[in-house]
This record gives sequence, structure tokens and C-alpha cells, in this order.
Amino acid sequence: MNANALHPSILRAYDIRGICDETLSPADATAIGRAFAACLAIKSLGNKVVVGRDGRLSSPQLSAALIDGLVDGGAEVTDIGCGPTPMLYFAATHLDADGAIQVTGSHNPPSHNGFKMVMGGKSFFGAEITELGASCAAGVPSQSGGSCETRSVFSEYVTRLLQSADAGDLSVVWDCGNGASGSVTDAVVERLTGQHEVLFSEIDGTFPNHHPNPVDPETLEILRAAVKSKDADLGIGFDGDGDRIGIVDAKGRQVPGDLLTAYLAQDVAKRHPGGTMLLDVKSSQLAVDMLSAAGANAAIWKTGHSHMKKKMAETGSPLAGEMSGHIFIADDYFGFDDAIYVALRILTQMVRSGQSITAFMDSLPDQHATPELRIDCTDDRKFSIMEKLQSVVSQNYEPDAINTIDGVRVTCSNGWWLVRASNTEAALVARAEADSPEALEQLISQIKAALDGAGLGWSFS
Repeated sequence: MNANALHPSILRAYDIRGICDETLSPADATAIGRAFAACLAIKSLGNKVVVGRDGRLSSPQLSAALIDGLVDGGAEVTDIGCGPTPMLYFAATHLDADGAIQVTGSHNPPSHNGFKMVMGGKSFFGAEITELGASCAAGVPSQSGGSCETRSVFSEYVTRLLQSADAGDLSVVWDCGNGASGSVTDAVVERLTGQHEVLFSEIDGTFPNHHPNPVDPETLEILRAAVKSKDADLGIGFDGDGDRIGIVDAKGRQVPGDLLTAYLAQDVAKRHPGGTMLLDVKSSQLAVDMLSAAGANAAIWKTGHSHMKKKMAETGSPLAGEMSGHIFIADDYFGFDDAIYVALRILTQMVRSGQSITAFMDSLPDQHATPELRIDCTDDRKFSIMEKLQSVVSQNYEPDAINTIDGVRVTCSNGWWLVRASNTEAALVARAEADSPEALEQLISQIKAALDGAGLGWSFS
């Protein structure tokens, strides 16, 4: 029956992700493919599956093993090769596939890899991943009818990205970080007006220039320096698989994902007055207020691309965004997180509205907030810590000040703070926002005290 028990640590909330040759092997990939094909059959969704991969050194081997499992499970596979995860999402729609899997480690270190999955046009996550793991452990019989063909959707994807793009005479620096977005970015930039410089577009799974995480301020230093030296209008960075964006404005300021969403909302809300727009639980109150001021019905929701896409479908939301740089646009697009498309929408809005990202940032009130604060905490401990933290908070704050939709978010008279368990890393994530620097220090002290009460020492630096 081809039983293959997966390492429990790789079955994440949004995807499957592990360390190659330690917690994740080609045999695991084959088992995952076979179980995914069986799940499609059980749900009577069809058997057409698109497979893509990022540029990590382990991705070709894992992709081949995954495809072997899918074919053995009776799936008709279309292999679109190496490219960003959004190209896989596009291919699933463009080719009318029943399922889609991207082999990717996203922004994790080079030794990591995994799988992002779509089934029936929806993210495959949560309990579905748990059930897939159980199927792998139990074993799945082989099925006839499987096949594999190779087909490129590269040109169709690039054409769709550029469909309504307008870069005017902007000066832009693009940093692909040697991730999977490189070739697509080169092709897009060749067809844009304006002045463009593309950094590190060669796809290299060792990430020789910097780690591809556009939220980490350190990874943006090269981009920030290039924007300054070129006197550019903005800099754009992508993560390893091209579904998260980072922006540096003309003054070198990092623009977080919640404020990028607020910027885009000023345009999107004109076509969707009163429409629901989503921000994740890490987002600032300033961004929430700006969505409301633009005419949207602003709502806070769970962090995670799968959670966001599901909620967007339920509410008919035209726009959603996360602090982490996942931004989802359903206004004249497909609603999935596509960093290259988001970049083009930002450029187009700058040109057509006359308001640059820099001018937008200049217009905002002073914000006293931390970035995302990563607190090391092992996978086998982080959720128990969060349970203890929730208990500590419930004893020290009024019930109406506590939001537990995703972690623990506490609203105080002078701001708010949050601690939640990362679903992609061995860490907790904290953030705070206040009405003054002094109040921010107080909120950080509250986070420390709550974590101490939950049994996890932490010092802010």
C-alpha cells in the first residue's frame, strides 16, 4: 500500500514544509503526490494537476518525485517547470486544472523546501493537510490513467501581468533576491516604460546575495542603497517564490504590507464602495482606519495566505493584505497573492493618481510601532506557550480588550499589542503600536510580562 509516515513537523497550517534530507525526502514527495491524487478522486474533483517549482537546489528532485506519485495515483500532470508560485496559481486557472502544487520553501533557508497546494480552485490547508498526512501513513494504492506532460505558461503569464500596467516614466529598482521571480521580472521589465534596474534575477537556490525575505529590514539594505544611488522613485523586493512583496520608497523607508494595502485601497475602493477589505491581525490600526476612510468595510482576519483567500471568497473582498507582504487583489485579477502583479498595480496607481508611494508615506501621521518581532520558540512548544499566554492575558485584561482570532491581540487605551504563533517557523511573532514612543515602551513591557507569565523569557532589542 506504499505506506510512508511523514515527519509530523512538516505538516504546517498553510502548507507542507521541512528540511531536506532531515524531515523531508523525495520518498515523502512521492507519497504526498499519490495521496493528493487520491484526495482529488475521493472528492470527485477530477484528475488534472499542475506542478511548478521554485529555484531551490532540491526542487527539481522533489518535483520529479512528487510527479511520480501523482502519476502513480492516476493524475494527469502538467509540469510548468521553474517559476514563482503565482505563476502556478495562474496556470491552475489558465489550464482549468483540478489541483495544483508548487514545490517551494518560500522565504525559508536554502536547506528547506515544501509544497503549497490548491484543490478545486481553493487553498488546500489546515485539516486537509492533516488528513493528507494520515493518508500517506496508511498508504494509498496505485491507480491507472496517470500521465505527465511538460508545458510552459510563461509567456501567457507575463502577458496577463502586463495587461493594464502603466509605469510611465518612473525610475524603479527591482530586487529578485535570486529567487524564482527572476526570469518573469526580467521579461516584465523589458516591456515597461520608464527606467528600470533589476538586481539578482539569476535564479540561484543558494541565495548568494541575501536571504530572500523582503520583510526583514536587513535583506532590503542592498535595495535601499540602489534606490539612493539611482535616485529612483521606489525599490521593489520579492521573496523566494514571488508571492510576497517588500517596498522601499524614494527616501529609503520600508513600506509595510498593511500600509501598501491601504495605498492600493484608495484606488480599489472607488470601484467597490462598501466592499469588505481584509487586513491580517498583525496590521496597524492606522491601516484599518485608512481602509475605512477610503470607503471600504475594513475587517481584521487571521494571518496566512490560505486563511485570507478563503475569507476573500466568502466575503467577495476585492483586496486583502498582510504585514508580511502577501497582498491579494481580486479587483480585475484572480485574488491570489502575486507580488509581481502587486508591484505593477502600485506603479500604475502612482502614474495614474499622481501620488507616489513616497508622497503617500509623507502624508501619514507619525507611527509608533514595532516591526514584526520574531521570538524563537520550538515547534513542539509554541502552541502550548500560546495557550498559557491566553490564560495570563485573560486574568489581567478586560474581555472586550482581547481578540483571540489569531493569537492574542490586546487593545489598550494607548495602543495595542499582539503575540501569535508562526505557522511557518519555529517562532512566535509579536508586534505593538502606540500613540507615543513612551506608550510603545509600555506595551513592549506588557508583552514581556505576559510571555514571562507564560514561561517564555524574552528581551526586546
